[in-house]
Amino acid sequence: MHGAKILVTGPTGQVALPITLALARDNEVWGVARFTDAKARDRLELAGVHCVPVDLSAGELSAVPADVDYVLNLAVARTGKWDLDLDANVTSLGQLMAHCRGAKALLHCSSTAVYALSPERRLLAEDAALGDNHKDMFPTYSICKIAAEGMARGVARQFGIPTTIARLNVPYGDNGGWPFWHLEMILRDVPIPVPPGGPARYNPIHEDDFVAQVPKLLEIASVPATTVNWAGEETVSLQEWCGFLADFAGKEPKFVEDPRAIPEVPMDLTRMHELIGAATVSWQDGLRRMVAARHPELLKP
Repeated sequence: MHGAKILVTGPTGQVALPITLALARDNEVWGVARFTDAKARDRLELAGVHCVPVDLSAGELSAVPADVDYVLNLAVARTGKWDLDLDANVTSLGQLMAHCRGAKALLHCSSTAVYALSPERRLLAEDAALGDNHKDMFPTYSICKIAAEGMARGVARQFGIPTTIARLNVPYGDNGGWPFWHLEMILRDVPIPVPPGGPARYNPIHEDDFVAQVPKLLEIASVPATTVNWAGEETVSLQEWCGFLADFAGKEPKFVEDPRAIPEVPMDLTRMHELIGAATVSWQDGLRRMVAARHPELLKP
């Protein structure tokens, strides 16, 4: 993408930050967030991002440009308070889409947290049953993500906004992510919660891949909205990647079975491959690079 005017919500976030910085190299990027961290805002502004302090949950969008080419809704609120999280994740999305109704396309970043646990442990395609799979650890998260998808579909139809709903699965990279927190727990000898019933499988996706795929996700936006899984190529268990990370630390990972732990969500990527192609970074290479960025002292000479 070159020369486009792009609005990004939540640009300081773990997923949004590398996407925003990459887009800012060749585009006019506007970042919308509360910007409570001055250093995070400074980093974006140094990269050329126009930062607009806004509390999206309040619905006051007068300072937000409406004449944008593309909207990337990457913000997420996870306070555990239902009123706050519904307003921040769901109501605000509808208001933002109405405000930017002339956009060429909108990407709404959803999550594979919307899926129900498959008793048969099948790979989950986009038509799989939905459910509240994060309810014990993050009580509002899955429900808000499901509700936001409904909001995106409805407003896309109402205003004719081409929309893609991308269900993201375990993003990670130099900017952190779930595997990074597992590494921190390993280094501190803290037991890692895992769901009962054997290895818990996911499809972690490296930031190089999710950054590269954003333009493709905007290209496939449509009315009605396109929904697609967004994940890495390889299905790997949490236990396996923790063992891989523990080798760098010279430790053995400790696990504790916990029925409240996030259940597995292994992905069926058939539709993703058809629409935007395959991810390219292997999970071993991606995690090695994450270690190099976050804990270079663990790499052997």
